[in-house]
Amino acid sequence: LRGIALGRKSWLFCGSDRGGDRAAMIYSLIVTAKMNDLDPQAWLADVLARIAAHPAHRLDELLPWNWRDRNKQANQAA
Repeated sequence: LRGIALGRKSWLFCGSDRGGDRAAMIYSLIVTAKMNDLDPQAWLADVLARIAAHPAHRLDELLPWNWRDRNKQANQAA
């Protein structure tokens, strides 16, 4: 909750309602990554790098809980 309180003043001027919605969406993605014991920056960087070429019907593979399992399997295979 501390992160929310610290960002409150910054989020006051998101620019528009759509900006506020997008900020809330990004914040929820970052918190979800943290809840799944992931480094949010590493997860987000990897997802943003791969999402353009990733098939739309397999987007669930990029979610934090599936991404962790996939990367564990790749690390164990290496």
